[in-house]
Amino acid sequence: MARHRGAFNPENPAPYELSRSRIENYIRCKACFWLEQIHRVKPPEIPSFTINTTTDILLKRDADAVRGTSTLPLWSAHGLDHLIPFAHENLEKWTNSLHYGANDSYFNTVHVPSNIKLGGGLDDVFLNTKSGQIHIVDYKSTAQGTRSPGKYEKKPVSLNDPWKISYKRQMDMYVWVARQKGFDVSDIGYFVYVDAQHKDISGMLIDDNPAVAWMQFATSIIPYTANTSWVEPTLLEIREFLMQTRACPEHTPKGDNYSGCDVGRYANEMIKALELKS
Repeated sequence: MARHRGAFNPENPAPYELSRSRIENYIRCKACFWLEQIHRVKPPEIPSFTINTTTDILLKRDADAVRGTSTLPLWSAHGLDHLIPFAHENLEKWTNSLHYGANDSYFNTVHVPSNIKLGGGLDDVFLNTKSGQIHIVDYKSTAQGTRSPGKYEKKPVSLNDPWKISYKRQMDMYVWVARQKGFDVSDIGYFVYVDAQHKDISGMLIDDNPAVAWMQFATSIIPYTANTSWVEPTLLEIREFLMQTRACPEHTPKGDNYSGCDVGRYANEMIKALELKS
């Protein structure tokens, strides 16, 4: 059976592939989701933060060096030396977000009631040697002090910023998918943060080799208790939305904890400006 991805086709019986980021799009703005999944109208894209991708790669390589055998000093320092990088034959496929829907060996699952194949690309998985459960691990990068260098003081990274709700939902979805794939998954996932530093640091060109520059990061591990209760109802809601919605919904307005949909805000302001001009 041919894969069902891209524009939604209600006549296609194959499971409709939606990445965790597309699910997030639906939650944040149904109008943007409808435009992309029905009419393939994509919102303006910002350049990817390749330095973040690089830190993800390097952190996973640290884990790969001891995978299946022992923990890392960072984890021991947080009292988590019973957690070791999980070894599995399909791990590299699980981390491949571009081909998540290719086949069952990638990180995806089919939710039969909605006929949606949900998946994505994991950063890492650790094994709890005490409980036998696995923990989903997500690598994150930040630089908290760069916007106010004169006032910056080192502070712990947290998950309390409003925009980080999407990080939590990502963890929720990945825990849910892993369970659907038959794994014994802990409710507790871990965010490994590296926070770029500049306070009291003289510079980057500190190596004898003038072609090499170094940046220092503070490290932390933040546990998060996943809530998967919303995932299945949302998949059912999305299926009904795709089947029933014939006109573009309104873009999400600004709320108490959300700045609103920037695409919708821009479109509305543009329409107002054109009406005034005419």
